[in-house]
Order: sequence, then structure tokens, then C-alpha cells
Amino acid sequence: MKSVTPWIASLLAILVWGVSTFGEDSNPKSTWKLGAPIVTYWAGPGSHTPLNDVTASQLAAGGWNLGWTKRAEDLDIYDRHGLRAVLEIGMPDLDDPAQAEALDALIVKVRDHPALYSYYLADEPGAGAFAKLGKIISWIRRRDPAHMAFICLLPTYASDGQLQVSDDVAERARVGYPQDFAGVNTSDLTAVRYRDHLRQFVDVVRPDLISYDHYHFQHSGDGTQYFLNLALIRSTALAADVPFLNVIQACESTGEGLRLPDEQELRWLTYTSLAYGAQGLAHFRYDTGFWKDPRETSVPLPRFWAVSQLNREFVAVATELQPLRSLGAYHSEKAPLGGEPLPAGSAFTPEPSSRDWLLGYFGSSVGTPTHVLVVNLNYKARTRVALNGPGDMEAFHAPTVVWRPLPGGDRIELDLPPGGGVLVRLNR
Repeated sequence: MKSVTPWIASLLAILVWGVSTFGEDSNPKSTWKLGAPIVTYWAGPGSHTPLNDVTASQLAAGGWNLGWTKRAEDLDIYDRHGLRAVLEIGMPDLDDPAQAEALDALIVKVRDHPALYSYYLADEPGAGAFAKLGKIISWIRRRDPAHMAFICLLPTYASDGQLQVSDDVAERARVGYPQDFAGVNTSDLTAVRYRDHLRQFVDVVRPDLISYDHYHFQHSGDGTQYFLNLALIRSTALAADVPFLNVIQACESTGEGLRLPDEQELRWLTYTSLAYGAQGLAHFRYDTGFWKDPRETSVPLPRFWAVSQLNREFVAVATELQPLRSLGAYHSEKAPLGGEPLPAGSAFTPEPSSRDWLLGYFGSSVGTPTHVLVVNLNYKARTRVALNGPGDMEAFHAPTVVWRPLPGGDRIELDLPPGGGVLVRLNR
């Protein structure tokens, strides 16, 4: 019997692949659950630096609960240390039968692994790539609806060309990556075009989670669009009924003018994210941000231990807020670009109101806040605030995960560290 010629074999493969995908659900449903609030990183073990039992144990010690890998075999390492994992798969061309079959085989191999949390597709895609991303996500959901596909979006200071670019390598190289960290080119169009970018992302890609990055701290000062970006992401996530994750700055980049955030500024980034309703946090970068020698992680920098505490506080506070809905994020002093001033007659009000406070309102029903996260937006000085509420209140002590009654009833005193916050609720 003669062997089948290569072109006939290729044709048969395409026909078999086409038959196997015919009639698939065009709108598959996700069954993914957030679980514990996410604390992850960029440029660390499993992606930019080696992953092994030592580096995995360092992640766990530092309070990170979601690691990265490009290899299915590494899931066993994360499982041994009680960590979840993101498996990087990129953006395979599903019109290519070989790539589609390879993705299917990978999903079958890993989907029942206890450490698998999500698949990772792309960093900072433009809208030109959304249709392809949506197709990949639908493909994954048909085969593994329990695990999300992770995508990280561009910030508000991206150019129009960057927001629209496709996944073509040459086109992406032409438009470059965002550089206007200070928001020098902010205009009325900034929010309009970014809101439309988010709308397209939700409508076309249908994500389980919205993730984005924004780097706020420059050598020349602080950026102007941090709260604008946070507010637009928050409103989009609420409308889509999905959680969101903020990728925050944790390193210096001299060439781009970014300064190294100190402990107080990292606390500010952590608690402002919580006040706006974030259920996920990621640090950029893990390798250069937390280790003396990023190539050989044996000596942690002092901020590693400071952030390890902040990571645990983030998870503790976000866990308390997870069953609730974000009802508002309000600024007591002059609201920054994108921020909302505290409305008159609000349920919870700080004194003195002239100070720079951020109040994140949360509750189980719209219009009825039962919880408020009060944040000191001054990341240089500790301060005290008197909080007035509609009834007796108690405060959450994040380090010990305990609610504590405070004297004063409907008017309590809070001591806030630089850039830090305290979660308060009405007594039950």
C-alpha cells in the first residue's frame, strides 16, 4: 500500500480538525471562581527567573499566592508550596490545526491539576488583537471553563496607536510602548478613548477578570492619571460584573524616569487599590524590586519584608470585601483627575474633611454602605482621623484578621500610617 502524500495528510488533518470543532458553542460560559484575592507579580519565578522549591518557598514567605510558569511540569512545584499558578500559553493561531491541537493537548494535560489557576495570553494588547483574544478565550472555555485566561491591559497614558494596535509584531514595534508616565499629554480625550478601549475589551474578549498596569511614581514627581485609570477600571469591572487587578510599580527604571517606591508608597498603592474595589494586586517587578541580586535570589531587600506584610493585609481586607459590592470611592479634599468628591450627606464622613482622605464605600446593596475603607493619601506622614457613621462601628485589624469594637460608637478615632488605611463596618 502506498503512503499518503504530505498534501493529502495535511488536508485530512484540517478536515478532522474542522469536524471536531463544528457545532461548538459560540458563547461558552465560564465557571471560574476568584477564590482568595490575588497577589502576584511580574518578572519573577517561572517567567523571568528560575522556579524551584527555594524560589517558590520565597514567594509563599512573601505573601504572594499566585506564581507563573511556562511549563506544565512546574505546576507540581507550586502545589507543594500551596500556591496557585498562571500557565503562559501566549496567543496561538487557532486557524492552524497544529497549534489548535497542541493547545487542546495542553489543556487536557493541565486542567485537572490542583495548582492551575489560569492561562496567560497577552500583555498590553491593543484593540486590534481583541478578536483573536476573544476567540482563544472561547476556545479555552469550551474545554476548560473552570480556569480563566489572564490578559493585562494598557494604562490610560498609552497613545491612541498603542490602544488600537494588533498583535502583529512589526506593527507593535512601530507604535512602541507607553512612555508618558507623568501624563503630560492628558486631555479630555484621554478618558473618552480609554473608556472606549475598555468597552471593546469587555464586549469582544468577554474576560473573567480585568487587569491593567499603571506606573505612578517618577523621579520628577507623581503622575496625574493614577486615579483616573483606577476609576475607569473600577466602573468597567462593576458594569461587567468581574473583579479587577492592579499591576503596581515596585521597581525603578532610570531610563523611563521611574523612581523606586518606598514602603510608604507601596502601602499607598496597595490601599488605594483596595478602596476602589480591587481583588487582585501584582508587583512590577519582582526580580529587581525585591532582591539584591535579581539573578540569584538569596538576599532580599528590606522592602521584601515590608511588602510581605502588605500582601497579607491586602488579602485579609479584600477577603472581607469580596462578598460586598463597591458602592463608591470618594476623596474628601479636592478630588484628583478622575476622582469623585465625597457627596454631601454621605453615610461616613471624616474630620477634619480638609485632609486628603480616600473613602471606599462597600455594601451588599446599592445605596446602603455598611463598610468603609478609610485611606490616608499622605504617604509621607502618619495621621489621625475622626470618622462619623450612621451607627456604632468597629474596625478590622488586618494583621490579625480580627474585627475590634472601638470606643465612641458612631464617632471613632482612627490612626492611619502613611499611605495606609483601616476597614470599618457598622456593628452587626
